[in-house]
Amino acid sequence: MRHLIRRLSIYVLAIWAAVTLNFFLPRLAPGNPAEAVFTRLSQQGPVSPNTLHALEIEFGVNTTDPLWVQYLKYLNNLLHGNLGVSTFYFPNSVSAVIAQNIRWTLVLLSVSVLLSFTLGSLIGVFMAWKRGSALDSILSSLMTFFYSILFPWLALLAAYFLGYVLGWFPFADGYNTRLTPGWSPDFILSAAYHAILPALTIIVSTVAGWMLTMRNSMITTLSEDYVLMARAKGLSTARVMFAYAARNAILPSVTGFAIALSAVVGGQLLVETVFSYPGIGFALFQAIQSQDYALADGILLLVIIATVVLNFIADLLYAVLDPRVRQERSA
Repeated sequence: MRHLIRRLSIYVLAIWAAVTLNFFLPRLAPGNPAEAVFTRLSQQGPVSPNTLHALEIEFGVNTTDPLWVQYLKYLNNLLHGNLGVSTFYFPNSVSAVIAQNIRWTLVLLSVSVLLSFTLGSLIGVFMAWKRGSALDSILSSLMTFFYSILFPWLALLAAYFLGYVLGWFPFADGYNTRLTPGWSPDFILSAAYHAILPALTIIVSTVAGWMLTMRNSMITTLSEDYVLMARAKGLSTARVMFAYAARNAILPSVTGFAIALSAVVGGQLLVETVFSYPGIGFALFQAIQSQDYALADGILLLVIIATVVLNFIADLLYAVLDPRVRQERSA
C-alpha cells in the first residue's frame, strides 16, 4: 500500500508539472488567440475595434490579472473540464473538438498496438526458440531495418507506393467523404478501408521493437533453471515455450509497454497528419498551423496525462504478473 501511494504521488506530481508547463509556455509566445482571429477577420474587411475586446472575452484572454491569478483560474477551469474555445473550429469548444476526433485516434491506436504487440511478441518467442537459424538472422535484420525508419517516412512511402502508384488503398481522409457518418455498413466498411494504410504503417514501424525485446528476453529466460527443469520433465515444447519461458520473458515488454506506447502515440499523430486522418493528430496539426493555442494545449495535455496513466497501469500490471514484485512490496 505504501508503494502504491508513493507511485501515485509521483504520477500526480508529473501531471501537475505538465499542466503548469501547458499554462506558461503559450503565454511566453507573442500575441494571443483573440489577436490571431482579429487579424484574420481584418483581412476579410473592416472590423470594429470593439471586436477585439469581445474576442478576448470569448477566448478567456486575461490581460489585467497577475499571472498567478490567471494560473489559479486555469486550474479551476481544468477541474471543471473547461479547456477553452478553439479558434480554428470557432465557436466549438476544445473539449468538443477533442471528443469528436479522439474516437478515430483510439480505434486506430488500439487495433494497431494490439496487433503489433501480439505479432511482435509471438515472432520474438519463435525467433528465440530458433535462435541462430537462417530464419532468425533474416527476420532480425529485416525487423531492425523497419524499426529504424521513422513513422512519417514510412507513412509517406506507403501513401505513395500503395496508395498513389498502385492504387490499392485510399491515402487521404478517414472515410469516403460522399458518405454520411453513422453506423451504416457502407460507412463502417469505408472507415475500415481508409484505416488500412495508417494502421499498417504503425504496425510495421512498431512490431520490430516488441519482437526484439521479446526475443532478447526469451533467450535469457531459456537458460533459467526452471525452464531446464521443465524440459527435463519431458513437458511438451509448446508448454515449455509459452507456460514457462514466454510467460516470464514477456515481463520486460509489459514494463516498457507504456513507455513505448507514448512513442507510438507521438508517431501516430504524425501518421494521421500524413494521411489527413480525422484524429487528434491531424487536429493538432491544424491547430499549430492556424495558431490555435487552446486546441494545441488541450491535445498535448491529453496526450501527457494519458501517458502518465498508462505508466501507472503498467506498474500495477507488472505487480500482478510478477509474484516477486508483490513479495518485495509486502515485505
